[in-house]
Amino acid sequence: MLPADVANRQACRRAVYSGACALTLPMKTLWLVVYIADAVLVFLVIPFAMFYYEGDQDKSVGKRLKSALIWVVASAVVCGLVLGILYALIGKVDFTVRHLSSSVQAFPNPNQFSAFTSGQPCIAPLTRQCSANTAPPNSQTTWTMRATFPEYVVALATIVGSVLFTIFGGVGIACLPLSLIFSFVRRPKAVITRSQYIKEATELGKKAKELKKAAEALHQEERSGNKGRKWRKNVKAVEKELLLLENDMNALEEMYPQGEKAEATWAFTVLAYIGKLIFGIVGWGGTLMNSFLFNVGLILLCSISVIQFCATAFAYYAQATAAQEIFGHTLQSLRGIKYLYKYNVFQYGFVALAILTLFYYALFGWRKRKPTGRFQLSS
Repeated sequence: MLPADVANRQACRRAVYSGACALTLPMKTLWLVVYIADAVLVFLVIPFAMFYYEGDQDKSVGKRLKSALIWVVASAVVCGLVLGILYALIGKVDFTVRHLSSSVQAFPNPNQFSAFTSGQPCIAPLTRQCSANTAPPNSQTTWTMRATFPEYVVALATIVGSVLFTIFGGVGIACLPLSLIFSFVRRPKAVITRSQYIKEATELGKKAKELKKAAEALHQEERSGNKGRKWRKNVKAVEKELLLLENDMNALEEMYPQGEKAEATWAFTVLAYIGKLIFGIVGWGGTLMNSFLFNVGLILLCSISVIQFCATAFAYYAQATAAQEIFGHTLQSLRGIKYLYKYNVFQYGFVALAILTLFYYALFGWRKRKPTGRFQLSS
């Protein structure tokens, strides 16, 4: 929407009459509507879907919907109270202004325009600095006004998105290329023998039986109603081990392709690793529903902070637009928040996390995962 906002502002730039801008799109209203809808999706709709999929699978659809709705309503009430309290206490914008006054001066006649230069910009004779530069320090004051509630919602969503973008973006920008490089380095370089395949498959079969017994034990505890903190911890441990087991099985299948087209399968495996390294291709179908929903919410929330960053970084391009008014003047003057942007906290945090992740992953990320041994539930 930022290019549309710029084009919308340029449409009335050279208009003959001053009211031409009133005939263009109401971009400020559109920005607020889009990002409030974004916040509703992130804080209400997506959590509802996540609570629904995390619900007890043995319950009926109606009970799962009811449980998810209760959790979302409770979360919405808490978020609404926090938002209302913050808006009532510090939902104000502090603009720094300077009071200027000047006496009336006779404007020079047309023949004296050549007297104005970069060193002599003012009307008064022998004045090399205008009132804005010669004003005393006590002329600077703070003009306070209350921000509108939609703008305040967008501002807080921008803060949350900036924090998440700093963390996930800073870590991901260093972690993604290194993970692709290490994945290519640790790729299977040769086909294993049949005896090696049987040995590894036997070990994976034993591990699968252990996980099956653990899952059955957890299922019995669930039926008996014993679903405390220890049970949830064991469920997460089993899910983690199942994911690792699936990765080991896929790696074993890659190292020992079977069937009539085994050679072609091996060739495609090698090409797939090259494609991952060059194009950053990730595995298909390896994301759980809740992880997918979390990623969607993260992208939606971070998109607000990305627009704010673009409006600030390309200030000349976005000048006099509705985006600059919302994300520039209002957001950077909001009480309690302006210092985060005044001192570029998010930018420095992004770079710092990227550098720390780069060093950490370069030192420890190349190590292969050690076998976990026999799996047991925590008692």
